[in-house]
Amino acid sequence: MDNFLTRYPLWSLIIIVLVAAFLWLVLATWPAELVASWGRKQIFLNALLGGITLGALYFLVAAGFTLIFGLMRIVNLAHGSLFMIGGYLGYEIALASGSWLLAFPIVFIVVALIGLLMQRFIFSKMEGEELRQTLVSIALSIVFADLMLWWWGGQSYSILAPQFLQGPMQLPIVSNVNASTGAIIWLRYPSVRIWILIAAIVIGVAMWLVLNRTQLGMLIRAGVDDREMLAASGVRIQLLFLAVFGFGAGLAGVAGIIGGTIQSLSPGEDIRFLLSSLVVVIVGGMGSIVGAALGALIIGVAEQMGFVYAPTYSIVFTFLIMAAVLAFRPQGLLGARR
Repeated sequence: MDNFLTRYPLWSLIIIVLVAAFLWLVLATWPAELVASWGRKQIFLNALLGGITLGALYFLVAAGFTLIFGLMRIVNLAHGSLFMIGGYLGYEIALASGSWLLAFPIVFIVVALIGLLMQRFIFSKMEGEELRQTLVSIALSIVFADLMLWWWGGQSYSILAPQFLQGPMQLPIVSNVNASTGAIIWLRYPSVRIWILIAAIVIGVAMWLVLNRTQLGMLIRAGVDDREMLAASGVRIQLLFLAVFGFGAGLAGVAGIIGGTIQSLSPGEDIRFLLSSLVVVIVGGMGSIVGAALGALIIGVAEQMGFVYAPTYSIVFTFLIMAAVLAFRPQGLLGARR
């Protein structure tokens, strides 16, 4: 930190000013002039929290993608289809059993098995051939999309959250102050989104610990850097990468349940979340879990703020961020040069 402050004093000052301004916007009571130009503070806070929770969903999708694409160098453009399969299966399981929570382990196992089959019988035959992987995975995504359209039709589906997660939760953030009584009005936000955010943080921390603090993570990183040497030491690298691919696929399936809960499931969502995963991985850096979290947060907040304050240009902000990162730091914000 001290090294960064010494090397980049101007950027350090800009970051400090931006963080201070952001904290003031969140914590302070807005003056009348700011309300007149930006609207009520509650609108800003709802857009901010909406962006953060959307970023949590993007992270869950992109975390599996960054493991498969960033670490294993497998171009799986059918990753969005795994998200949709998980969402549709979660809808059916929750509807049949009446249990939202039961859908998570079942969907994770089923979608992970689909990922294992894809890796074992398709992608393992074309290691290092990115063009073939791209074309084959696009073909798979088209097949999956047509099968899902045939079975579930073109309508939208929503997964109901359990009763204990329905309704708003009061947060320790001042939303407004009553002008006549001076009473503080605290911000209320949907409980299910808060708990999904907490779950995404827990999953992200667990993944980082496994990759950076365990022997399994050491083997995965060693296999990425020099798979021939790792294989020569007796490690069955194909089984190791098979497990990583299955976990990444299962995580995308779990994200599908969450996406169907806080948004909806409909044809075309697979492409949307695939593109979002690509942008998040490019912005955050390939192979970096922390980078995926940072990229997802930036893209989620930019997208939601754009919808609220500049809806005509909201989609442009996402790609402007990606273009800026590619121009000034091609490896991503937290990616390592290779």
